[in-house]
Amino acid sequence: MSLALTRLSLSHFRSHRRAEIAVDVRPVAIYGPNGAGKTNLIEAVSLFSPGRGLRRAAAADMARRPQSLGWKITGGLIGPEGFQEITFASEDGAARSITINDKSANQIALGRIARTVWLIPAMDRLWIEGAEGRRRFLDRLTLSFFPDHAQASLDYEKAMRERNRLLKDSVRDPHWYQALEKQMARSGALLTTNRQETLDRLKTAQADAETAFPVADLEMVQSEGSLPPAETDLREALAESRFRDMAAGRTLVGPHRTDLYGVFAAKGVPAAECSTGEQKALLISLILSNARALAQDFGASPILLLDEVAAHLDATRRAALYGEIVALGAQAWMTGTGSELFAELGEQAQYLEVTEEAGESRVHIRD
Repeated sequence: MSLALTRLSLSHFRSHRRAEIAVDVRPVAIYGPNGAGKTNLIEAVSLFSPGRGLRRAAAADMARRPQSLGWKITGGLIGPEGFQEITFASEDGAARSITINDKSANQIALGRIARTVWLIPAMDRLWIEGAEGRRRFLDRLTLSFFPDHAQASLDYEKAMRERNRLLKDSVRDPHWYQALEKQMARSGALLTTNRQETLDRLKTAQADAETAFPVADLEMVQSEGSLPPAETDLREALAESRFRDMAAGRTLVGPHRTDLYGVFAAKGVPAAECSTGEQKALLISLILSNARALAQDFGASPILLLDEVAAHLDATRRAALYGEIVALGAQAWMTGTGSELFAELGEQAQYLEVTEEAGESRVHIRD
């Protein structure tokens, strides 16, 4: 079974003053010139799963300029739980609200009925950028399996900020640290467990698949030493590290120091040393494996969001990608500058053309 948005309504969202879209469960090919509003469209779709969306933007930044009147997104979602009407809204820059079937809801409730995974051009530098970007990527994969992962991350970061404040102020009384380190250990152990479980699921999904895209061997590493996986061990490690952390003015041990290390399995070459094309292929492989594992875990293929992915693949790889999407039974929202980039899909997809007219984006359904 697939998870699919069959209706999408946008009001004053980014460059879209108004848009009404009705589609079916097939892949959706979105094309049009650069700057027309294609990515804004799939950003709206990315909000239909836990997290901050593919741009990690604040609600105030999603409002159409210059009016900034607030924005609203409504979608009709079909999946294992049947039909759901989901609405997101923000007024006067406030955090977005969520309603499911006219009832107020939170991110965890959203994660029980909707999942999206995505690949965007900004991720192309994943293997050669800093550890923070890879850690964010790993957490996005993890969040797709564990909707409570976001709350655990927020709890951990809040306690760590308070601890860092004590460290910078050279506070030595252990009583000030104990409650904070207890919270960090509890949340940190959950973060580590969720991340490792995610890597294990991806490994299984890759091993079970016959794909044109290369397999990546993945593991979590620490920038300094090893990370105690158990809550009690992490709590002890934090206590033992106080004086060293005080000298640094920040916390030096914990899951916030995790990095994701990848290797092109068939060649035994670190992903960071692979060619640009190989790095892109490894990313696509991970996104497809994420979708495959979610389909088994969630009972439905997630919605895939692939921004400008076709432009970086030759015709053979494009055909392979589209073939895998169709085999998954996934509704994929894909963007590109021209309809010819989706020629290999033919009637297996539906097509939307996005244009810019008088300073606003317009969406046209094409045959």
